[in-house]
Amino acid sequence: QVQLVDSGGGLVQAVGSLRLSCAASGSIFSIDTMGWYRQAPGKQRELVARSFRAGSTIFADSVRGRFTISRDNAKNTVYLQMNSLKHEDTAVYYCNALEGTLQRWGQGTQVTVSS
Repeated sequence: QVQLVDSGGGLVQAVGSLRLSCAASGSIFSIDTMGWYRQAPGKQRELVARSFRAGSTIFADSVRGRFTISRDNAKNTVYLQMNSLKHEDTAVYYCNALEGTLQRWGQGTQVTVSS
């Protein structure tokens, strides 16, 4: 089974930047898709960005142009570089990986953007 550990959250001011990291361990050879979701208070968990092993990426409309997802396949690590942060980006961010048909999740890391 794949295990995910995400980290890098914190408190920043608007227009600041953060970089989140997610390290995978376990049955890492079964991983293809990795990505990031977030959940703000009172809202459903939503997709932020997704990275495919072949190199393609997708982004939510709300973060496109501000966030970048990158992946180091050799290190089994995915990153989310968040720039020009807004107060609306405040949420718990969760790393995600698809192992077969099962979703695997990190424990979540809090990102808080002050106004």
